[in-house]
Amino acid sequence: MSMLSILIPVYNFNVVPLVEALQKNIQGVNIPYEIIVFNDASSSFLIENIALKEKQNVVYEILEENIGRSKIRNLLAKKAKYEWLLFLDSDVIPTNTTFISDYLPFINTEVKVVYGGILYSEKKPEKEKLLRWIYGKEREALPFNIRSKKPYISFLTLNFLVHKSIFEKVSFNESIPNLRHEDTLFSYNLKQQQIPIFHINNPVYHLGLDTFENAIQKENEALLALKNLLDHNLIAFDYLKISRLFHIIKRCQLVIFIGLIHNRISSFMIHNLASSQPSLFIYDLYRLGYLCKLYTKK
Repeated sequence: MSMLSILIPVYNFNVVPLVEALQKNIQGVNIPYEIIVFNDASSSFLIENIALKEKQNVVYEILEENIGRSKIRNLLAKKAKYEWLLFLDSDVIPTNTTFISDYLPFINTEVKVVYGGILYSEKKPEKEKLLRWIYGKEREALPFNIRSKKPYISFLTLNFLVHKSIFEKVSFNESIPNLRHEDTLFSYNLKQQQIPIFHINNPVYHLGLDTFENAIQKENEALLALKNLLDHNLIAFDYLKISRLFHIIKRCQLVIFIGLIHNRISSFMIHNLASSQPSLFIYDLYRLGYLCKLYTKK
């Protein structure tokens, strides 16, 4: 019999609509399940989320201190009582009423990871959230057949099914700074261990669009996290496109030069990225230049 643990880390987000949608989704499936929600010591939406304690088959806990994205996912996996785990971010919502049942055919004896995908609303958001929306639609919301061509690099951790035994071989790395790219390292380690990732058409909508300032701040943090992964040889330089380009720049001894150019023109790039017509090409130039800048800092 299929049995499922649905695991949701939450930080400053109202996760009640997601839990209620999942429970409605699972009513007609008739499988044993649990939904475990860990609040990573966030302070917002406490009153709304505390209502989860009254819901059937739901465990809601507030952690005493913020432990970060990697550790909280590992902790959720340890808490789960069933062998198949469905990880969902708190700021998503299923796109259809068959979301759970569409995952069920993949709950079998084969140990693997199954990624359902992500979608963004077709409705254009306000200007301050445009960059994140355009990036998400162009770079993340890819059809499953396109994702399948590069199964590891196309993997995101906001909507995936995984067998619990995989965490005995590959868990989220808790030693890296809590600065993002934990999903990159996780997928890279899965690839190293030759654990297959299946891509299917079972997406969720991503609701939590960052404002421009938050998006740039998070991207800067992500680039610092990427530098840490590269410096400690945790991923190969050719795993990501940006690190491949950086490696070429490094071989040509142009890192300092590109870093200086970035300092001179970053305000112009920021102006475009904050506009009503942000360019992903300029965004890529900004990211590459910022990574070079990080390597010029003493």
